[in-house]
Amino acid sequence: MTKPSHDSDVAFIEALAELLNAKNLAEISVKREYGENDRLNVTVSKYATQAAAPAAPVQLAAPAPAATPAPAAVPAAAPANSAPADPASHPGAVTSPMVGTAYLSPEPGADPFITIGATVKEGQTVMIVEAMKTMNHIPAPRAGTVKRILVEDGSPVEYGAPLLIIE
Repeated sequence: MTKPSHDSDVAFIEALAELLNAKNLAEISVKREYGENDRLNVTVSKYATQAAAPAAPVQLAAPAPAATPAPAAVPAAAPANSAPADPASHPGAVTSPMVGTAYLSPEPGADPFITIGATVKEGQTVMIVEAMKTMNHIPAPRAGTVKRILVEDGSPVEYGAPLLIIE
């Protein structure tokens, strides 16, 4: 017995991602059951799990002026606003257009498309996101220099997750 095509699932996932942004939600999880052995479990998240990591340096900076608690809170908030904690809010962030697996090189063992400090041209392939066994080339939306690569080779990515920063 062949498995039925679920092309409508792709449209459903895209609709979930749009709903996530429209309603300003952090995450949506949905389970669809098509039959006894055929189901779809989808989680669409606006923020990568790595987003919590920048909180530790901010907390480390706060204890230095801990003589008076109220003034310590004000300086701790100022650096957080000057350096965006969420890479997705960076103006040079390149985000994933889909849910899938990110690859930094065209094939295993090959040189990566980009490295930190590399100059890229608009439209140049910066990585690949595999979704449903299809390799989708992710082009640079602008010319510039790669400042940060936010994903590891072979790591899963969500729709809208920041992949890299180009300035």
